Amino acid sequence: MKVTDILRVKGSTLYTVGPEDALADAVQTMAKLDIGSLVVMEHGDLVGMLTFREVISAVVANGGSVGTQRVRSVMDDAPLTCTPETNIDEVRRMMLGRHARYMPVLERRTLMGVVSFYDVAKTVVDAQDFENRMLKAYIRDWPEGDSDRPAAP
Repeated sequence: MKVTDILRVKGSTLYTVGPEDALADAVQTMAKLDIGSLVVMEHGDLVGMLTFREVISAVVANGGSVGTQRVRSVMDDAPLTCTPETNIDEVRRMMLGRHARYMPVLERRTLMGVVSFYDVAKTVVDAQDFENRMLKAYIRDWPEGDSDRPAAP
């Protein structure tokens, strides 16, 4: 399974912010839309990722408020990225390795979407559930009298 499969189900809605935008405005957007990340774009290029992790760190460092900081001052300026053709297992390994919860999907330099760790986990669980249902249906439909039929639990 590939990232493109997640994007097909998830849709292509993207939320972005500019690096010079006020952090307070970005936080309001995240709260209003109930999202955990914003892609930071400048002149059509991905330049960073702003997630609740960076926001929390900035709030703590600023004594409990975002103050007048700009997105650029707190964003992750080297986020992990993948392509639509990246295998889901590779995305999972990359995200676990960097403790990343969000990953922009780029095709060349074009932003195609963002996958979250939740999206990846849901896809894996859904695939496992489907496989389990198919295996149970296969076992249930095993021909009678076939000596190779597994014993009932």
